[in-house]
Amino acid sequence: MKNNLSDRINNLPVSATLAMAAKARELREQGKDIIGLSLGEPDFNTPDFVKDAAIQAINDNYNSYTPVDGYVELKDAIILKFKRDNNLDYTRDQIVVSTGAKQSIANVAMVLLNEGDECILPAPYWVSYAAIVQLAEGVPVEVRAGVEQNFKITPDQLRAAITPRTKMILFSSPNNPSGSVYSQAELEGLAAVLKDYPEIIVVSDEIYEHINYGSGHASIASVEGMYDRTVTINGVSKAFAMTGWRVGYIGAPAWIARACNKMQGQITSGTNCIAQRAVITALEAPVSKIQYMVDAFHKRRDLILELLSKIDGFVTDTPEGAFYVFPDISSFFGKTIKGHKIENATDFSLLLLEEALVATVTGDAFGAPNCIRLSYAASEDQITEAIKRIEKVLS
Repeated sequence: MKNNLSDRINNLPVSATLAMAAKARELREQGKDIIGLSLGEPDFNTPDFVKDAAIQAINDNYNSYTPVDGYVELKDAIILKFKRDNNLDYTRDQIVVSTGAKQSIANVAMVLLNEGDECILPAPYWVSYAAIVQLAEGVPVEVRAGVEQNFKITPDQLRAAITPRTKMILFSSPNNPSGSVYSQAELEGLAAVLKDYPEIIVVSDEIYEHINYGSGHASIASVEGMYDRTVTINGVSKAFAMTGWRVGYIGAPAWIARACNKMQGQITSGTNCIAQRAVITALEAPVSKIQYMVDAFHKRRDLILELLSKIDGFVTDTPEGAFYVFPDISSFFGKTIKGHKIENATDFSLLLLEEALVATVTGDAFGAPNCIRLSYAASEDQITEAIKRIEKVLS
């Protein structure tokens, strides 16, 4: 039979982070000692108090279909969390629970974007943003900010990117892949521009909110005039080391939440019942219960920055959140290293994988072609050995 796939899937790029992870797995199966610094996944176990809640839910016989938009008790826990941590007041009809924050973002794009609508993506951005916008028949519009700007766009850059077709802006803070964090003042500066364009919807991905090293977290929905036009995305994957549990959620204007509920009802229906019960316990707990993970990430950040500073050609800033560093490595472009001609960041990432046996991710996937992403969600020993290997190859 002829392979007659849709244009939609044929034009969809493969996730660069998952592709690199697959290539690293392939090399491991060949007996290579690969150190993985490519995936954005905490290397901690889910906290025991959350696992206990899941076990209790199993024993209590939670096994039936859940409401499409989430259990009422979980919605109430999310409302509590938004008020406690972000000073945002939501009601139950403004909350939709999904199978991970990725589905939450996809729902929003699908219900808001029509063919040809533009979505501004401050770059660097998470790998799936552009693909999600394209699946919704929208047009991703990159606005690039380099290491010299700490990877954060300015109000002037935002204004210059807005056109009559701009429907949405989608960004993350703390940022994946750079770890940059927009301050309250910086968000107010962007909001001042957006106030001149009241039809543009802001989608703020705050999944790394609690992995913050002292700068503090600010939600753009809390800025005056932004609440009624902002969708706040969050979840438990990163802060609670629950990536495989697949629970994300939104706080949004009720008309957007209703549309997301309608969309989800035709795609996946409600999120896993056991995971939802566990997340109730996670969100109701004080944030201090996960501080030990944040402290470990903070220590690892300082370690990897210190080690990278000793390698000529790596230009870094100091990320204030998440668990990534995003060095500019463009000084290596045009060089040949161990027989590898380095024309771009993808070539550089492949060099590190094949010669240093260290898996990273090319910045091309994040709209930042001069950079690579290294995740320090790994042990200190692994980080130290990985950078040692990189330094040896590049020397």
